[in-house]
Amino acid sequence: MKDETRSLRQNQIEQAAYELLAEKGYGGTSMLSIAKRARCSNETLYNWYGDKLGLFRTLVSRNAENAKRLLEQALSEDAPPLETLRDFGPVLLTILLGEKAISLNRAAAADSTGELGTALSEAGRETVLPLVSRVFQAARSQNLMSFEDLPDTVELYLGLLIGDQQIRRAIGRAPVPTPEALQERSEKAVQRVLKLLSN
Repeated sequence: MKDETRSLRQNQIEQAAYELLAEKGYGGTSMLSIAKRARCSNETLYNWYGDKLGLFRTLVSRNAENAKRLLEQALSEDAPPLETLRDFGPVLLTILLGEKAISLNRAAAADSTGELGTALSEAGRETVLPLVSRVFQAARSQNLMSFEDLPDTVELYLGLLIGDQQIRRAIGRAPVPTPEALQERSEKAVQRVLKLLSN
C-alpha cells in the first residue's frame, strides 16, 4: 500500500474511532465497530494498531505530537527557554482544549477500566512533561529563574497555564478559546512564573 493511501486510510480509521468514542464511550467502542464505520477490514486495524488500546494510544500520541515536536526542536537548537515557553503555551492549550482531547478526556472519565486514562497519561503528559522539565532546567542554568524542586516548578507553570480550562471545556461550560486568548494566557503564565521564581 502506498504511503499516501495508507495515511488516508489511517485518517478515516481514526476519525471513525473519535466518532464512536463520542457516541458510545471507550467501553462501547470495539475494533469491529470502528472497522465498519471506517469501511475497512478488522484485520487491517489489528495489523496497524495491535488492539483497541493500541489504536487509542496512537490517537493520543498524534494529538500530542505538535507540542512534542516544538519542544524537541527548541531543545535541540538551544532556543531561549522563555521564548520556548511562550511558543509552547498556545500549542499545548490548542491541543488540550480542542475537540479531540476533550472527547478523549470525557471518555476516559467514564471508562471504569482506567485503560484510556492510562493511555492518555502515558502517550500524552508523560511524553511531554520531561521535555518541559528540560526547558525549565535550561532557564535555571541561565539564571532566568531560581527554584529547587523541578517537578513542583513544572506543575506550578502548568497550573498557571491550564488552570480549570480543560475541565470547563469537558463539562461544556467554556467555548473553544480564540488563538488570541491562548496567546494571552500563555504570556500571562510565563510572566507569573517568572515573578514567583525570579532571582
